[in-house]
Amino acid sequence: MGMSTGNGRKQLMADINVTPLVDVMLVLLIIFMITAPMMTQGLDVDLPETTAKSLRQDDDPIVVTIDKDGVIGLGNLEGISQKVLLQELAKVGSTDTDKPIYLKADKAVPYGIVVSVMADIKKAGFDKLGMVTQPSVEEKP
Repeated sequence: MGMSTGNGRKQLMADINVTPLVDVMLVLLIIFMITAPMMTQGLDVDLPETTAKSLRQDDDPIVVTIDKDGVIGLGNLEGISQKVLLQELAKVGSTDTDKPIYLKADKAVPYGIVVSVMADIKKAGFDKLGMVTQPSVEEKP
């Protein structure tokens, strides 16, 4: 394993073979590049813009989404009706109504649907209801 010198003594080779390390790192890089786009999930929502500052989040909130076609989502559940939404929120609300709940509604959704979903959230017993918006991009003169 070591190199021999002219005088017959063996010395240890102090070089690190980096080829296996580079091979492993390239394989990991390829795996992450392939799996990263698959990790995003949820409904595509075009949020309305506001100038308000974002709030700090201490708890992991419950997120209800409504996309531009009126499709309702709750966490990982997508395409549920308002009746199912109320049932699912009632299950969660029976144990923890102090948990914050955020509503992400597309700006193209009719106001009546948003208000109806907000009423269902309140009916399930949640008091901490927040609306998620997108910060507005102010034009510079």
